[in-house]
Amino acid sequence: MELELINKALEFEQRKMRSLSTSDRVMISREAKTLILDLNQIYKKKKDDNIMDIMKRLTAIKRKVEKRLKGRLI
Repeated sequence: MELELINKALEFEQRKMRSLSTSDRVMISREAKTLILDLNQIYKKKKDDNIMDIMKRLTAIKRKVEKRLKGRLI
């Protein structure tokens, strides 16, 4: 399960993030959030720095997408 989740996170990280609709951005943001929270549960048990690095990269992607979302809505 843990390896499966890590692979899913790495796949998510490799996705193309160009020319997305607003609904696509919302879905990406939500998916990133769930992945980060799930990885955090694993990190609490294992304290593996690789998991922390993945969470940091996913957080950066999530922030980038949300910044674009908030810029559009205001």
